[in-house]
Amino acid sequence: MSTVIATIFVFGLLILFHELGHFITAKSVGMRVDEFAIGFGPKLISKKIGETIYSIRIIPLGGFNKIAGMDPEEQQDERSFSAKPIWARMLVIVAGSVMNFVLPVLLLFIVFVSAGIDSPSNQPIIGKIFPDKPAAVAGLLPGDRITAVNGTAVDSWRDFVSVIQANAGTKLTITFSRALETNRTAVLTPEYDEKGKRGVIGVIPQIDNYQPGIIESAGLAAKQTVTVAQAMLIGIGEMITGKTAADVAGPIGVAQMAGEVAQMGIIPLLQFAAFLSINLGLINLLPVPVLDGGHVVTLAVEGIRGKPLSDSQMQFIQMIGLALLLLLFVVATFKDIVRLNLF
Repeated sequence: MSTVIATIFVFGLLILFHELGHFITAKSVGMRVDEFAIGFGPKLISKKIGETIYSIRIIPLGGFNKIAGMDPEEQQDERSFSAKPIWARMLVIVAGSVMNFVLPVLLLFIVFVSAGIDSPSNQPIIGKIFPDKPAAVAGLLPGDRITAVNGTAVDSWRDFVSVIQANAGTKLTITFSRALETNRTAVLTPEYDEKGKRGVIGVIPQIDNYQPGIIESAGLAAKQTVTVAQAMLIGIGEMITGKTAADVAGPIGVAQMAGEVAQMGIIPLLQFAAFLSINLGLINLLPVPVLDGGHVVTLAVEGIRGKPLSDSQMQFIQMIGLALLLLLFVVATFKDIVRLNLF
């Protein structure tokens, strides 16, 4: 049940903000919005305020805007989408993705203000021990302060890690203090980690929590959003060019991750939603037909040509875009199924 609720919360929040961006901008440039809906399927609740119907629908995943004139077959007037200048139409299209960058700033701001910022301490104090690893077998416990390894003093967590990593397979004598007891010792042998090519004993450092103020939290949230977006953009570029493997997750995989994160608490779930929102914003801006970025490209072509593309040309472009998205959806879903061992 937590997976279902977490999935509805995450997808609903992301798409709600995305559609809200289109809605606010369309209204601001004078377009008529006939309906703003949360969810899909039959209406549960609806109310007309002014010229717009606001509705909540039975399937609580996503939402949509019905902007007048988006469908070329509709009757057009001076407040239709197609009647507005190209800059206004571009603004409306891009606004959805822009809101997907605004949302993580808000979510991360809430995280920083309410929970602060956790960071690994450089003090040589054990924060967590993994079961059945050398440290656990040797009897070390969370809170133990490491003072020496093989008689050589340890002044920081970095020093301790360096010694462990360089001594895979070598028996080490760890000197530590616990509560009021000093100079206690434990003997252990670091395991060799094939992936990291180093020695490990199954410990992580103590975590320090820093509580920033409101203004600092806002700045940190914006900075973190930009940093993550830049990293994602580089990753997308490397996947497109083939430098890295395209490891994508579909709806099943995202739902599973949302459920797992939800079990860790509301703060990790908000961080997960922020991460996905940035991802959605970037993906939507790609110049692929059907996506917002593709619409911007066709509007740019219209501006250069001085007239819109023909209906047949638009249909052909959208069919290509839809085919690409369906292919990506199938590949991602197949990977989800294989990852979850559903075969």
